[in-house]
Amino acid sequence: MEKQEFERLLQEKTIQVENILKDWLPREEGYGKTVAEAMNYSLLAGGKRLRPLLMLETYRLLGGKGKEIEPFMAAIEMIHTYSLVHDDLPAMDNDTYRRGRKTTWSVYGEGMGILAGDALLNYAFETALEAAFPAQEGTSEPGKLRAVMRALQIMARKSGIYGMIGGQTADLEAEGCSEPLSQERLLFIHEHKTAALIQAAMMAGAILAEASKEQIEAVEKCACNIGIAFQIQDDILDVVGDSRELGKMVGSDAMNKKQTYVTARGLEKAREDVERLSSEALYILQELPGDRGFLEDLIRDLIHRRK
Repeated sequence: MEKQEFERLLQEKTIQVENILKDWLPREEGYGKTVAEAMNYSLLAGGKRLRPLLMLETYRLLGGKGKEIEPFMAAIEMIHTYSLVHDDLPAMDNDTYRRGRKTTWSVYGEGMGILAGDALLNYAFETALEAAFPAQEGTSEPGKLRAVMRALQIMARKSGIYGMIGGQTADLEAEGCSEPLSQERLLFIHEHKTAALIQAAMMAGAILAEASKEQIEAVEKCACNIGIAFQIQDDILDVVGDSRELGKMVGSDAMNKKQTYVTARGLEKAREDVERLSSEALYILQELPGDRGFLEDLIRDLIHRRK
């Protein structure tokens, strides 16, 4: 696909995701108004909308055509956003800017920042469950209902202690560690902190499309490679990126004495591994049916991004 055509499609699809997300925003009213405002401030802060995009494209690739994907797309972005809100807190990374604007806690206060993150996680599952209850009561097929429940289970596991939170725990405990991190621990952090939620997005898309067990397993492996490569590229950009392009400070990892893939393996090896992992991901994708053109270009664009 030509670069210009890809960028046009990406813009169209990102706008589509934004509109779906806006359909599921919490209402800012009553005594809970402030936390809803903080949630919406966090959700509407921009970003690539990578996870809902990957979910939608995987769903369509494997033959999905229904509307049940939409609340799941909103839900995965809520889970991702809650993790960023909590990452930015003083007790974690203590960041006051993200995507070129003030972080949630620095606008609404630390306590409200904690509550906004908690609320986003809870609201994500409340939103995704709407897929189990279509507008016309009694129209949900047993197969579709099982797919919704299985997709929810995957999202819960991949975002919990056996996924993203497990990775964040290992990452937090590694901070300030005087000994170099082992390759095994570093990969555990990347596989769980970053890749797990990308796996959740793509696997949920495959499950909701009622893909085969073999196809879902292939998607899981493909998404793992995408996630690790994405995180390694993030580590690279923290060293060589442009803060004006990134919308955040570069060099924060070194300033916080944080061990990353670059500090452990070196810049050249990190770049080589990004290439290897992305090539493997694209190879796995070629084994799946459907039109893969846009999804392949999206993966290349995300992994080799400069911001």
